Amino acid sequence: MNKTHPFDVVSTALHDIAPEVDLTTIDEAVDLRTAADLDSIDFLNLVTTIHDLTGVDIPERDYQSVSSLEALVAYLAARL
Repeated sequence: MNKTHPFDVVSTALHDIAPEVDLTTIDEAVDLRTAADLDSIDFLNLVTTIHDLTGVDIPERDYQSVSSLEALVAYLAARL
């Protein structure tokens, strides 16, 4: 899946976890858990779904560095 745009991956994964969330209304710099009303299990499912879609592992130690939509997309872009 290396040719997929990282934003599309996050969008697909988030839609699977929280289909009611509209990414066009989320400030990309704000904590995604707060902006999308994700609890810790939802966030873990998001990270797991991203891994399933891309093979990119996001270890727990990196969760703080991927807390916003902007940061998560950049993290994926650097690893795809």
